[in-house]
Amino acid sequence: MASVLPDYVATAKPVPPNNRVAWYKCTAQTYASIMLWFVFWQDIPTGGGALGGTLAQGLTVAFSGLVLAALLCHFLYYLVPGLLGLKTGLPLHIVGTSTYGVRGGRLLPAFFMGLFQFAWLGINAFFVARFLCAPFYGNDPTAAAIPHALVAVAWCVLAALLGLKASRYVAKVARFLPLIPLGILLMLFVGTVDGINSFDCVQLAGAATQAAAANRLGPMPSILPIWGVVNLLVTYIIGFFAVAGAAGADLGMHNRNEDDIQLGGLVGVAGIMILTGGLSLLIVAGAFAKGLIADPNQLQTTSLMTNIVGARRANFFLYLLALTAFPGSCFSVSIAANSLKTTLPKISPILSVGTGTLASILLAVTGWAGDVLAIFSIMGACFGPICGAMAADFLLSHQKWAGPRAGFNPAGWISWAAGFVVGAANFLPGLAGQIPVPPLAAFVVGFLLYVLLAKLRLQSQVIAQPTPVNEPALTSTR
Repeated sequence: MASVLPDYVATAKPVPPNNRVAWYKCTAQTYASIMLWFVFWQDIPTGGGALGGTLAQGLTVAFSGLVLAALLCHFLYYLVPGLLGLKTGLPLHIVGTSTYGVRGGRLLPAFFMGLFQFAWLGINAFFVARFLCAPFYGNDPTAAAIPHALVAVAWCVLAALLGLKASRYVAKVARFLPLIPLGILLMLFVGTVDGINSFDCVQLAGAATQAAAANRLGPMPSILPIWGVVNLLVTYIIGFFAVAGAAGADLGMHNRNEDDIQLGGLVGVAGIMILTGGLSLLIVAGAFAKGLIADPNQLQTTSLMTNIVGARRANFFLYLLALTAFPGSCFSVSIAANSLKTTLPKISPILSVGTGTLASILLAVTGWAGDVLAIFSIMGACFGPICGAMAADFLLSHQKWAGPRAGFNPAGWISWAAGFVVGAANFLPGLAGQIPVPPLAAFVVGFLLYVLLAKLRLQSQVIAQPTPVNEPALTSTR
Protein backbone atom coordinates (compact mmCIF):
# COMPACT_ATOMS: atom_id res chain seq x y z
CA MET A 1 0.00 0.00 0.00
CA ALA A 2 2.88 2.35 0.70
CA SER A 3 3.82 2.34 -3.00
CA VAL A 4 0.68 4.31 -3.89
CA LEU A 5 1.72 7.16 -1.66
CA PRO A 6 3.49 10.20 -3.11
CA ASP A 7 7.08 10.58 -1.97
CA TYR A 8 6.29 13.62 0.16
CA VAL A 9 3.92 11.46 2.26
CA ALA A 10 5.77 8.14 2.15
CA THR A 11 9.06 9.66 3.29
CA ALA A 12 7.58 11.79 6.09
CA LYS A 13 9.10 11.02 9.47
CA PRO A 14 7.60 12.16 12.77
CA VAL A 15 9.50 14.23 15.30
CA PRO A 16 10.53 11.68 17.95
CA PRO A 17 9.30 12.18 21.52
CA ASN A 18 12.78 12.80 22.91
CA ASN A 19 13.16 15.80 20.57
CA ARG A 20 10.01 17.53 21.83
CA VAL A 21 10.17 20.74 23.86
CA ALA A 22 7.99 22.62 26.35
CA TRP A 23 5.20 24.94 25.20
CA TYR A 24 7.05 28.11 26.17
CA LYS A 25 10.09 27.16 24.07
CA CYS A 26 8.14 26.65 20.86
CA THR A 27 4.41 27.20 20.45
CA ALA A 28 3.79 30.13 22.80
CA GLN A 29 7.00 31.87 21.78
CA THR A 30 6.24 31.63 18.06
CA TYR A 31 2.63 32.74 18.34
CA ALA A 32 3.53 35.56 20.71
CA SER A 33 5.88 37.00 18.08
CA ILE A 34 3.00 36.97 15.58
CA MET A 35 0.58 38.70 17.96
CA LEU A 36 3.21 41.32 18.82
CA TRP A 37 3.60 42.20 15.13
CA PHE A 38 2.45 45.81 14.80
CA VAL A 39 0.27 45.02 11.76
CA PHE A 40 -2.03 43.04 14.05
CA TRP A 41 -2.54 45.47 16.91
CA GLN A 42 -2.31 48.87 15.21
CA ASP A 43 -5.68 48.50 13.45
CA ILE A 44 -7.67 46.91 16.28
CA PRO A 45 -9.21 50.32 17.21
CA THR A 46 -9.86 51.57 13.65
CA GLY A 47 -13.03 49.68 12.81
CA GLY A 48 -12.41 49.58 9.08
CA GLY A 49 -13.23 53.25 8.64
CA ALA A 50 -16.45 53.29 10.69
CA LEU A 51 -17.01 56.46 12.70
CA GLY A 52 -15.46 56.07 16.14
CA GLY A 53 -13.89 52.77 15.12
CA THR A 54 -14.31 49.81 17.46
CA LEU A 55 -14.41 52.20 20.44
CA ALA A 56 -17.68 53.81 19.33
CA GLN A 57 -19.64 51.69 21.83
CA GLY A 58 -17.09 51.91 24.63
CA LEU A 59 -14.19 49.88 25.97
CA THR A 60 -16.36 47.13 27.45
CA VAL A 61 -17.88 46.22 24.09
CA ALA A 62 -14.53 46.44 22.31
CA PHE A 63 -12.84 44.22 24.89
CA SER A 64 -15.72 41.73 24.70
CA GLY A 65 -15.22 41.37 20.96
CA LEU A 66 -11.45 41.06 21.41
CA VAL A 67 -11.69 38.36 24.09
CA LEU A 68 -14.32 36.42 22.14
CA ALA A 69 -12.19 36.48 19.01
CA ALA A 70 -9.08 35.39 20.93
CA LEU A 71 -10.84 32.39 22.47
CA LEU A 72 -12.35 31.38 19.12
CA CYS A 73 -8.89 31.50 17.57
CA HIS A 74 -7.51 29.18 20.24
CA PHE A 75 -10.31 26.64 20.46
CA LEU A 76 -11.53 26.51 16.86
CA TYR A 77 -8.59 27.39 14.63
CA TYR A 78 -5.46 26.32 16.50
CA LEU A 79 -6.33 23.49 18.87
CA VAL A 80 -7.11 20.64 16.43
CA PRO A 81 -4.15 21.31 14.09
CA GLY A 82 -1.95 21.54 17.18
CA LEU A 83 -3.24 18.21 18.51
CA LEU A 84 -2.79 16.56 15.11
CA GLY A 85 0.81 17.72 15.04
CA LEU A 86 1.33 16.48 18.59
CA LYS A 87 -0.20 13.04 18.06
CA THR A 88 1.56 12.32 14.78
CA GLY A 89 4.75 14.31 14.97
CA LEU A 90 4.01 15.34 11.38
CA PRO A 91 3.58 18.78 9.75
CA LEU A 92 0.43 20.35 8.33
CA HIS A 93 0.95 19.32 4.71
CA ILE A 94 1.02 15.66 5.85
CA VAL A 95 -1.80 15.60 8.41
CA GLY A 96 -3.91 17.60 5.93
CA THR A 97 -3.92 14.63 3.54
CA SER A 98 -6.56 12.89 5.66
CA THR A 99 -8.93 15.79 4.97
CA TYR A 100 -8.04 16.56 1.34
CA GLY A 101 -6.33 13.41 0.04
CA VAL A 102 -2.73 12.76 -0.94
CA ARG A 103 -3.19 14.51 -4.29
CA GLY A 104 -5.50 17.20 -3.02
CA GLY A 105 -3.25 17.83 -0.03
CA ARG A 106 -0.65 19.37 -2.32
CA LEU A 107 -3.09 22.25 -2.85
CA LEU A 108 -5.03 22.33 0.41
CA PRO A 109 -3.50 23.28 2.68
CA ALA A 110 0.10 23.16 1.39
CA PHE A 111 -0.12 25.44 -1.67
CA PHE A 112 -2.36 28.01 -0.03
CA MET A 113 -0.11 28.11 3.03
CA GLY A 114 2.78 29.05 0.76
CA LEU A 115 0.69 31.43 -1.32
CA PHE A 116 -0.45 33.54 1.61
CA GLN A 117 3.09 33.93 2.89
CA PHE A 118 3.66 36.33 0.02
CA ALA A 119 0.63 38.32 1.13
CA TRP A 120 2.30 38.65 4.55
CA LEU A 121 5.51 39.76 2.84
CA GLY A 122 3.62 42.38 0.83
CA ILE A 123 1.82 43.70 3.92
CA ASN A 124 5.09 43.93 5.81
CA ALA A 125 6.79 45.74 2.93
CA PHE A 126 3.94 48.24 2.57
CA PHE A 127 3.82 49.31 6.21
CA VAL A 128 7.57 49.15 6.82
CA ALA A 129 8.19 51.36 3.78
CA ARG A 130 5.63 53.81 5.12
CA PHE A 131 7.34 53.83 8.52
CA LEU A 132 10.80 54.32 7.04
CA CYS A 133 9.65 57.18 4.81
CA ALA A 134 7.52 58.94 7.45
CA PRO A 135 10.35 60.92 9.12
CA PHE A 136 11.22 62.49 5.76
CA TYR A 137 7.85 62.88 4.03
CA GLY A 138 5.35 62.94 6.89
CA ASN A 139 1.81 62.03 5.87
CA ASP A 140 2.13 63.23 2.26
CA PRO A 141 1.54 60.08 0.16
CA THR A 142 2.22 61.88 -3.12
CA ALA A 143 5.68 63.09 -2.13
CA ALA A 144 6.54 59.71 -0.61
CA ALA A 145 5.21 57.58 -3.49
CA ILE A 146 8.51 56.86 -5.24
CA PRO A 147 10.64 56.45 -2.08
CA HIS A 148 7.93 54.23 -0.61
CA ALA A 149 7.95 52.02 -3.71
CA LEU A 150 11.76 51.77 -3.74
CA VAL A 151 11.92 50.83 -0.06
CA ALA A 152 9.13 48.25 -0.48
CA VAL A 153 10.92 46.64 -3.43
CA ALA A 154 14.24 46.53 -1.58
CA TRP A 155 12.55 45.06 1.49
CA CYS A 156 10.89 42.26 -0.48
CA VAL A 157 14.03 41.38 -2.43
CA LEU A 158 16.29 41.32 0.64
CA ALA A 159 13.76 39.27 2.63
CA ALA A 160 13.46 36.80 -0.26
CA LEU A 161 17.23 36.36 -0.52
CA LEU A 162 17.76 35.86 3.20
CA GLY A 163 14.61 33.76 3.57
CA LEU A 164 15.89 31.34 0.94
CA LYS A 165 19.51 31.22 1.98
CA ALA A 166 19.94 32.30 5.58
CA SER A 167 16.70 32.01 7.55
CA ARG A 168 18.40 29.98 10.28
CA TYR A 169 20.84 32.81 10.94
CA VAL A 170 18.04 35.36 10.96
CA ALA A 171 16.25 33.25 13.58
CA LYS A 172 19.29 33.39 15.88
CA VAL A 173 19.27 37.17 16.06
CA ALA A 174 15.47 37.56 16.05
CA ARG A 175 14.66 35.69 19.24
CA PHE A 176 14.18 38.71 21.48
CA LEU A 177 13.06 41.26 18.89
CA PRO A 178 9.32 40.79 19.72
CA LEU A 179 10.03 42.40 23.09
CA ILE A 180 10.55 45.71 21.27
CA PRO A 181 6.92 46.19 20.13
CA LEU A 182 5.76 45.10 23.59
CA GLY A 183 7.98 47.75 25.14
CA ILE A 184 6.66 50.38 22.70
CA LEU A 185 3.08 49.46 23.53
CA LEU A 186 3.79 49.74 27.25
CA MET A 187 5.43 53.17 26.84
CA LEU A 188 2.48 54.42 24.79
CA PHE A 189 0.15 53.04 27.46
CA VAL A 190 2.04 54.87 30.21
CA GLY A 191 1.74 58.07 28.19
CA THR A 192 -2.06 57.78 27.92
CA VAL A 193 -3.18 55.78 30.95
CA ASP A 194 -4.27 58.84 32.93
CA GLY A 195 -6.90 59.62 30.29
CA ILE A 196 -8.57 56.20 30.18
CA ASN A 197 -11.01 56.85 33.05
CA SER A 198 -12.17 60.00 31.27
CA PHE A 199 -12.81 58.33 27.95
CA ASP A 200 -16.33 58.89 26.61
CA CYS A 201 -17.36 56.84 23.60
CA VAL A 202 -20.28 59.20 22.90
CA GLN A 203 -17.85 62.11 22.61
CA LEU A 204 -15.62 60.08 20.28
CA ALA A 205 -18.53 59.14 18.03
CA GLY A 206 -19.78 62.72 17.97
CA ALA A 207 -16.35 64.15 17.16
CA ALA A 208 -15.81 61.56 14.44
CA THR A 209 -19.22 62.38 12.92
CA GLN A 210 -18.50 66.10 12.87
CA ALA A 211 -15.05 65.61 11.35
CA ALA A 212 -16.43 63.30 8.67
CA ALA A 213 -19.22 65.73 7.81
CA ALA A 214 -16.74 68.59 7.47
CA ASN A 215 -14.41 66.60 5.20
CA ARG A 216 -16.98 64.49 3.38
CA LEU A 217 -16.14 63.70 -0.22
CA GLY A 218 -18.38 60.68 -0.61
CA PRO A 219 -21.00 58.64 1.25
CA MET A 220 -21.11 59.34 4.97
CA PRO A 221 -19.73 56.41 7.01
CA SER A 222 -21.76 55.16 9.94
CA ILE A 223 -21.22 54.37 13.60
CA LEU A 224 -21.03 50.66 14.35
CA PRO A 225 -23.73 49.30 16.70
CA ILE A 226 -22.71 46.95 19.51
CA TRP A 227 -23.10 43.85 17.35
CA GLY A 228 -21.27 45.61 14.52
CA VAL A 229 -18.23 46.24 16.75
CA VAL A 230 -18.11 42.59 17.86
CA ASN A 231 -18.71 41.37 14.30
CA LEU A 232 -15.91 43.48 12.89
CA LEU A 233 -13.39 42.60 15.60
CA VAL A 234 -14.05 38.87 15.33
CA THR A 235 -13.88 39.06 11.53
CA TYR A 236 -10.63 41.01 11.57
CA ILE A 237 -8.90 38.89 14.22
CA ILE A 238 -9.98 35.48 12.93
CA GLY A 239 -9.04 36.49 9.40
CA PHE A 240 -5.62 37.55 10.63
CA PHE A 241 -5.09 34.34 12.60
CA ALA A 242 -6.68 31.62 10.46
CA VAL A 243 -3.54 30.81 8.43
CA ALA A 244 -1.38 30.76 11.57
CA GLY A 245 -3.97 28.58 13.31
CA ALA A 246 -3.73 25.86 10.68
CA ALA A 247 0.05 26.02 11.04
CA GLY A 248 -0.44 24.87 14.63
CA ALA A 249 0.35 21.38 13.37
CA ASP A 250 3.87 22.49 12.47
CA LEU A 251 4.34 23.75 16.03
CA GLY A 252 2.42 21.01 17.80
CA MET A 253 4.67 18.31 16.38
CA HIS A 254 7.46 19.76 18.53
CA ASN A 255 5.46 19.69 21.79
CA ARG A 256 5.54 16.98 24.45
CA ASN A 257 1.93 16.50 25.51
CA GLU A 258 -1.59 17.94 25.41
CA ASP A 259 -0.82 20.36 28.24
CA ASP A 260 1.82 21.94 26.02
CA ILE A 261 -0.73 22.34 23.23
CA GLN A 262 -3.30 23.96 25.52
CA LEU A 263 -0.89 26.25 27.33
CA GLY A 264 0.92 27.22 24.15
CA GLY A 265 -2.35 28.39 22.65
CA LEU A 266 -3.91 29.94 25.74
CA VAL A 267 -0.78 32.00 26.43
CA GLY A 268 0.75 32.52 22.99
CA VAL A 269 -2.48 32.92 21.02
CA ALA A 270 -5.35 34.07 23.23
CA GLY A 271 -3.30 35.64 26.01
CA ILE A 272 -0.91 37.73 23.92
CA MET A 273 -3.69 38.59 21.48
CA ILE A 274 -5.77 40.06 24.32
CA LEU A 275 -2.71 41.82 25.76
CA THR A 276 -1.58 43.56 22.56
CA GLY A 277 -5.06 44.27 21.19
CA GLY A 278 -6.22 45.46 24.61
CA LEU A 279 -3.25 47.79 25.04
CA SER A 280 -3.92 49.23 21.60
CA LEU A 281 -7.55 49.96 22.52
CA LEU A 282 -6.58 51.53 25.85
CA ILE A 283 -3.89 53.70 24.24
CA VAL A 284 -6.34 55.14 21.69
CA ALA A 285 -9.05 55.66 24.31
CA GLY A 286 -6.64 57.42 26.65
CA ALA A 287 -5.16 59.52 23.83
CA PHE A 288 -8.62 60.75 22.79
CA ALA A 289 -9.59 61.65 26.34
CA LYS A 290 -6.36 63.64 26.72
CA GLY A 291 -6.97 65.54 23.49
CA LEU A 292 -4.03 63.91 21.69
CA ILE A 293 -6.00 62.85 18.60
CA ALA A 294 -6.28 65.57 15.98
CA ASP A 295 -8.54 63.57 13.65
CA PRO A 296 -11.01 61.26 15.45
CA ASN A 297 -11.32 59.23 12.27
CA GLN A 298 -7.60 58.34 12.32
CA LEU A 299 -7.37 55.85 15.16
CA GLN A 300 -4.48 53.65 14.04
CA THR A 301 -2.27 53.30 17.09
CA THR A 302 1.06 53.78 15.31
CA SER A 303 -0.25 56.98 13.68
CA LEU A 304 -0.80 58.54 17.12
CA MET A 305 2.72 58.05 18.43
CA THR A 306 3.94 61.55 17.52
CA ASN A 307 1.18 63.16 19.58
CA ILE A 308 1.85 60.85 22.51
CA VAL A 309 5.66 60.74 22.75
CA GLY A 310 6.86 63.50 20.40
CA ALA A 311 8.14 63.42 16.84
CA ARG A 312 11.74 62.35 17.52
CA ARG A 313 10.83 59.43 19.75
CA ALA A 314 7.94 58.42 17.48
CA ASN A 315 10.29 58.23 14.48
CA PHE A 316 12.66 56.09 16.53
CA PHE A 317 9.76 53.79 17.45
CA LEU A 318 8.76 53.48 13.79
CA TYR A 319 12.26 52.37 12.86
CA LEU A 320 12.33 49.88 15.71
CA LEU A 321 9.00 48.41 14.60
CA ALA A 322 10.35 48.13 11.06
CA LEU A 323 13.41 46.29 12.38
CA THR A 324 11.30 43.79 14.31
CA ALA A 325 9.26 43.05 11.19
CA PHE A 326 12.21 41.93 9.06
CA PRO A 327 12.68 38.42 10.53
CA GLY A 328 8.97 37.75 9.96
CA SER A 329 9.40 38.69 6.30
CA CYS A 330 12.30 36.25 5.98
CA PHE A 331 10.37 33.48 7.73
CA SER A 332 7.40 34.05 5.40
CA VAL A 333 9.68 33.43 2.42
CA SER A 334 11.19 30.35 4.05
CA ILE A 335 7.75 28.88 4.84
CA ALA A 336 6.57 29.66 1.31
CA ALA A 337 9.62 27.98 -0.21
CA ASN A 338 9.03 24.78 1.80
CA SER A 339 5.31 24.74 1.00
CA LEU A 340 5.83 25.34 -2.72
CA LYS A 341 8.56 22.71 -2.87
CA THR A 342 5.99 20.19 -1.63
CA THR A 343 3.33 21.45 -4.04
CA LEU A 344 5.55 22.03 -7.07
CA PRO A 345 8.53 19.69 -6.58
CA LYS A 346 9.77 20.05 -10.18
CA ILE A 347 9.92 23.86 -10.07
CA SER A 348 13.02 25.54 -8.71
CA PRO A 349 12.45 27.37 -5.39
CA ILE A 350 14.24 30.35 -6.91
CA LEU A 351 11.59 30.54 -9.65
CA SER A 352 8.59 29.95 -7.36
CA VAL A 353 9.81 32.30 -4.64
CA GLY A 354 10.86 34.87 -7.22
CA THR A 355 7.38 34.87 -8.74
CA GLY A 356 5.78 35.13 -5.31
CA THR A 357 8.09 37.99 -4.37
CA LEU A 358 7.00 39.89 -7.49
CA ALA A 359 3.41 39.45 -6.33
CA SER A 360 4.38 40.80 -2.89
CA ILE A 361 6.00 43.82 -4.52
CA LEU A 362 2.85 44.44 -6.55
CA LEU A 363 0.72 44.34 -3.40
CA ALA A 364 3.02 46.76 -1.63
CA VAL A 365 3.64 49.37 -4.34
CA THR A 366 0.00 49.56 -5.44
CA GLY A 367 -1.20 50.06 -1.86
CA TRP A 368 -3.45 46.99 -1.97
CA ALA A 369 -1.49 45.55 0.96
CA GLY A 370 -2.67 48.47 3.07
CA ASP A 371 -6.26 47.21 3.02
CA VAL A 372 -5.58 44.64 5.71
CA LEU A 373 -9.24 44.01 6.53
CA ALA A 374 -9.88 42.86 2.95
CA ILE A 375 -6.76 40.67 2.87
CA PHE A 376 -7.49 39.13 6.27
CA SER A 377 -11.07 38.45 5.15
CA ILE A 378 -9.78 36.49 2.15
CA MET A 379 -7.38 34.54 4.35
CA GLY A 380 -10.20 33.72 6.75
CA ALA A 381 -12.43 32.66 3.85
CA CYS A 382 -9.75 30.26 2.63
CA PHE A 383 -8.49 28.81 5.91
CA GLY A 384 -11.73 28.97 7.91
CA PRO A 385 -13.22 25.93 6.14
CA ILE A 386 -9.82 24.20 6.18
CA CYS A 387 -9.70 24.42 9.97
CA GLY A 388 -13.39 23.46 10.19
CA ALA A 389 -13.02 20.37 8.00
CA MET A 390 -9.85 19.28 9.81
CA ALA A 391 -11.68 19.60 13.14
CA ALA A 392 -14.56 17.49 11.81
CA ASP A 393 -12.20 14.83 10.44
CA PHE A 394 -10.34 14.74 13.76
CA LEU A 395 -13.51 14.25 15.80
CA LEU A 396 -14.96 11.67 13.40
CA SER A 397 -11.69 9.72 13.72
CA HIS A 398 -12.06 9.61 17.52
CA GLN A 399 -9.55 12.42 18.07
CA LYS A 400 -6.81 10.73 16.08
CA TRP A 401 -5.27 11.22 12.68
CA ALA A 402 -7.14 9.02 10.20
CA GLY A 403 -4.13 8.70 7.89
CA PRO A 404 -3.68 9.84 4.28
CA ARG A 405 -6.64 9.35 1.98
CA ALA A 406 -6.50 8.47 -1.68
CA GLY A 407 -6.56 11.11 -4.42
CA PHE A 408 -8.83 14.08 -3.76
CA ASN A 409 -11.08 13.51 -0.74
CA PRO A 410 -14.55 14.69 -1.90
CA ALA A 411 -15.77 15.50 1.61
CA GLY A 412 -12.85 17.85 2.17
CA TRP A 413 -12.96 19.61 -1.17
CA ILE A 414 -16.72 20.11 -1.30
CA SER A 415 -16.83 21.41 2.27
CA TRP A 416 -13.94 23.78 1.51
CA ALA A 417 -15.56 25.17 -1.65
CA ALA A 418 -18.85 25.85 0.12
CA GLY A 419 -17.09 27.33 3.13
CA PHE A 420 -14.94 29.57 0.95
CA VAL A 421 -18.01 31.03 -0.79
CA VAL A 422 -19.57 31.79 2.58
CA GLY A 423 -16.33 33.27 3.92
CA ALA A 424 -15.88 35.45 0.84
CA ALA A 425 -19.51 36.65 0.90
CA ASN A 426 -18.55 40.30 1.36
CA PHE A 427 -16.77 40.23 -1.99
CA LEU A 428 -19.67 38.66 -3.90
CA PRO A 429 -22.54 40.67 -5.47
CA GLY A 430 -25.78 40.22 -3.57
CA LEU A 431 -24.11 38.60 -0.54
CA ALA A 432 -22.09 41.53 0.80
CA GLY A 433 -23.09 42.24 4.39
CA GLN A 434 -25.56 39.35 4.47
CA ILE A 435 -23.45 36.86 6.42
CA PRO A 436 -22.25 37.78 9.93
CA VAL A 437 -18.61 37.09 10.78
CA PRO A 438 -17.78 35.45 7.42
CA PRO A 439 -14.53 33.72 8.54
CA LEU A 440 -16.36 32.10 11.45
CA ALA A 441 -19.29 31.16 9.21
CA ALA A 442 -16.79 29.60 6.81
CA PHE A 443 -15.43 27.44 9.64
CA VAL A 444 -18.94 26.32 10.65
CA VAL A 445 -19.91 25.46 7.07
CA GLY A 446 -16.66 23.55 6.53
CA PHE A 447 -17.17 21.60 9.76
CA LEU A 448 -20.84 20.72 9.32
CA LEU A 449 -20.64 19.92 5.64
CA TYR A 450 -17.63 17.65 6.16
CA VAL A 451 -19.53 15.73 8.86
CA LEU A 452 -22.56 15.39 6.57
CA LEU A 453 -20.52 14.25 3.58
CA ALA A 454 -18.57 11.80 5.72
CA LYS A 455 -21.83 10.30 6.95
CA LEU A 456 -22.86 9.98 3.30
CA ARG A 457 -19.60 8.06 2.73
CA LEU A 458 -18.12 10.68 0.45
CA GLN A 459 -14.65 10.21 1.89
CA SER A 460 -11.93 8.59 -0.15
CA GLN A 461 -10.26 5.50 1.28
CA VAL A 462 -7.51 5.69 3.88
CA ILE A 463 -4.61 4.05 2.09
CA ALA A 464 -1.82 3.96 4.67
CA GLN A 465 -0.04 5.72 7.45
CA PRO A 466 3.50 6.57 6.38
CA THR A 467 4.97 6.04 9.86
CA PRO A 468 3.74 4.76 13.21
CA VAL A 469 2.05 7.33 15.41
CA ASN A 470 3.87 7.99 18.70
CA GLU A 471 0.80 8.40 20.89
CA PRO A 472 1.89 6.19 23.84
CA ALA A 473 4.71 8.63 24.64
CA LEU A 474 2.53 11.68 24.15
CA THR A 475 -0.24 11.28 26.70
CA SER A 476 -1.47 14.26 28.69
CA THR A 477 0.17 14.98 32.02
CA ARG A 478 -3.08 16.20 33.50
